[in-house]
Amino acid sequence: MEMKSVTRSLRVLEAVAQHQPVTVGELTKLFGLPKSTVQRTLVTLAEAGWLRANRKDTTRWEIGARVLAVRPAALQGSSLFAAAREPMIRLRDAVNETIHLSVPDALQCMVVVDRVDCDHAVRTFHTIGDTSPLHATAVGRAILAHLPRQDVEELVAAGLERFSDTTPVEPDELRAELDRIRADGYAVNRNQYRPGVCAVAAAVLDEDGTPLAAVAASMPEARYQDELTPKWGRLVADTAAEISRRRLGA
Repeated sequence: MEMKSVTRSLRVLEAVAQHQPVTVGELTKLFGLPKSTVQRTLVTLAEAGWLRANRKDTTRWEIGARVLAVRPAALQGSSLFAAAREPMIRLRDAVNETIHLSVPDALQCMVVVDRVDCDHAVRTFHTIGDTSPLHATAVGRAILAHLPRQDVEELVAAGLERFSDTTPVEPDELRAELDRIRADGYAVNRNQYRPGVCAVAAAVLDEDGTPLAAVAASMPEARYQDELTPKWGRLVADTAAEISRRRLGA
């Protein structure tokens, strides 16, 4: 019941954003709900700051200050997307492999937010919105390498799931790998998450060193070459650094 109430509140919030300024009666017809239910939902959202009564007509509802306060965070995400696009295309042209940008969802997972495809008939593919574990992927470990030690230990304490024979599931193994990433500037994944898929990734950092995202070049194992890893690593790290500079306006 509680989740149903949350879902209803979100739907009402979206409807107000779309039709504002809107009356209780209009929302009642839109959702086919009792007027008392809609009114209660509106009052709850108003008390939390998400909605407010229109100043000229208090029977009508509109988006409140809290939604407007959230907007800069959304724009920050957009600035990251805009800053990353051209460098990602140039990286794709340099290596002719799939390039993707992922952001961390706390310690839960990495989420793919953008992708630039190569022209190989056989290539890796990452759907926008795909999620993956931090410890088992190049993008995830690139992020972990720049997080505070307590965050890494929290992830370790929760348990590290094994996805392949080479997934780093031993705490000391993961810690050593993160040390290497910090030293080299890039992370490598060879069949540690999905069989037959390899990747080289680097973190996009904020001005204080906080990892905001990770950019990666991924490829089928058949095209992965150990001797080229340092070159790919430098290209990916340089791309991540360029994205950081562009996002900060440098």
